[in-house]
Amino acid sequence: MAKQPKLSAPTTAVRTRRAYFDCRFGQLHVRTAFPTTGGFDEGVTLFCLHPNEGSSRTFDRFLPEIADDRSVYAPDLPGCGESDPAPAMSYGDAANAIADLAADLRLRQIDVLGFRFGAGVALALAAARPELVRRLVLVAVPPIERLPVITQESLVLRIKLGVGDDSQWAKGTLPKAKFIDLAEYAADLFEAAPKTLAKQIAAFLAAKP
Repeated sequence: MAKQPKLSAPTTAVRTRRAYFDCRFGQLHVRTAFPTTGGFDEGVTLFCLHPNEGSSRTFDRFLPEIADDRSVYAPDLPGCGESDPAPAMSYGDAANAIADLAADLRLRQIDVLGFRFGAGVALALAAARPELVRRLVLVAVPPIERLPVITQESLVLRIKLGVGDDSQWAKGTLPKAKFIDLAEYAADLFEAAPKTLAKQIAAFLAAKP
């Protein structure tokens, strides 16, 4: 009898979903991506925060790439996409909504990726809740007045000028930051280079302190 060839195990893609969660301003619409490990041996959960003129759709192509080894949540910030608005479109209000989301998910610690306005929200959250935010990834980070020194390890991705990048301010505010120049990309980098970004960001998040 002929020997039957071994069948390789089927590969399962990262699972992406959409859901709603409650926060102090109403509901947040959230895109999620989960690895195929079923929750075992995952890295710290990552939150992805978009610019204020966009929504979580900014990360559509990026989420499946970064969620190989960690759960990822990309909320529509208050007043954006399908989320209910906050009283003001401010870094502080948005940071409070993200803290509510983390509490709803019963997460003791998170990593946060912020892009433009989302980077400002990430910084506000890191300053207000240092015990919650473990590491930061900031893209086109906007300068924020009266922000305290942020002590978390940070990765600052510098893209083309004109989209919210002030490296001198960032170096003073983020003493534990690592800087990477991605000058070939502009505001479309999460659409244009999701694999490249996911590789660099995953390496930073997984590195030992």
